[in-house]
Amino acid sequence: MSSLFPTYKRKEFQLEKGSGTYVFDENNKRYLDFTSGIAVTNLGHCHPEVVSAIQDQSEKIWHTSNLFKNDQQEVLAETLVKNTPLDLAFFCNSGAEANEAAIKLAKKYTGKNKIITFKDSFHGRTFGAMSATGQQKVKDGYGELISEFVHLPWNETEELSKIADEDTAAIMMEVFQGEGGVRMADLSFYKEIQKICDDNHILLIVDEVQTGIGRTGKRYAYDHFDLHPDIVTLAKGLGNGFPIGAMLGKEILKTAFGPGSHGTTFGGSPLACSVGQTVLNIIFQEDFLHEVECKGNNFMKVLKDSLHSHPLVKEVRGKGLLIGIECERPVGSFIEWLEEQGLLTVPAGENVIRLLPPLTVSEEELETAAGIISQLFKQFHKVST
Repeated sequence: MSSLFPTYKRKEFQLEKGSGTYVFDENNKRYLDFTSGIAVTNLGHCHPEVVSAIQDQSEKIWHTSNLFKNDQQEVLAETLVKNTPLDLAFFCNSGAEANEAAIKLAKKYTGKNKIITFKDSFHGRTFGAMSATGQQKVKDGYGELISEFVHLPWNETEELSKIADEDTAAIMMEVFQGEGGVRMADLSFYKEIQKICDDNHILLIVDEVQTGIGRTGKRYAYDHFDLHPDIVTLAKGLGNGFPIGAMLGKEILKTAFGPGSHGTTFGGSPLACSVGQTVLNIIFQEDFLHEVECKGNNFMKVLKDSLHSHPLVKEVRGKGLLIGIECERPVGSFIEWLEEQGLLTVPAGENVIRLLPPLTVSEEELETAAGIISQLFKQFHKVST
């Protein structure tokens, strides 16, 4: 009998080691890892430069209180905000913490309570982040949540233009909904959100926890569009598996987050920031990001070409190496079959297979995965007919 709370539906096997795009279970079975810890290990498993950064910093100092100067934070913050509309960073330990900080900052700066988010969004499991999330299944059983969140339909502007007013502190959104099914919006939707924020002095919060740090082929997913967020939240890929989160914001917000207004014990430790900076030194190179974009485009084309005629496939969509295959039926059995063939994937909602390979994945590994996925739908089509 396990001594753990059953908060996760776990697989029956354990992953014991990993290298690059591959992981190995306790029986030494090898898998192509197209989960990346759910968009976390963007540089793959045990990347030598990340390992070296951990080793080097661990021999100096791991942790200090945030009451002391921290040069590693200063350097990482500067790298994150460079060539963006943002100026400042607050470091924490996770995406949910980053979103909590964003919610607090928006309310404190504006003095307003209402925050608009979107249906099918996911922002975390703490009370504030859960209240912001547009999925009822993560809220059931927890009683009354924070009431000032309004959840509107994704990719629709009619209701948005009516609800956004002088009492609105912020509009909070994922540029691409990850947990909600790898769903993008029309360009006109993003433009309208930016216009509404500008016209009504509403803060724009962009949740880049899953989409940031190169996942879509840009540093941040909002770079694909003409968006100028006031606040951006990050985590997952920033530490390549070492826990770190960040909230970035504009200079004008500085007055709302003075000493004692917000804090964290572990956020932004020298060890975490050293790892984060090492990750960015690799991923934020233009050649690296261009390669991610090209690999994503090629992989998407191969998937679309091989799956477009399959009756079980509704749509293949995504950006960079965040790709979803929407199916005409629940994908649980599909994911299990892929797992048996040595390819690890995760769902996004009930009917979408989500593909999140490391950004360092090779073209050959992408071709192998595409072949397994194509065989999946041929196999299940035979069974269904």
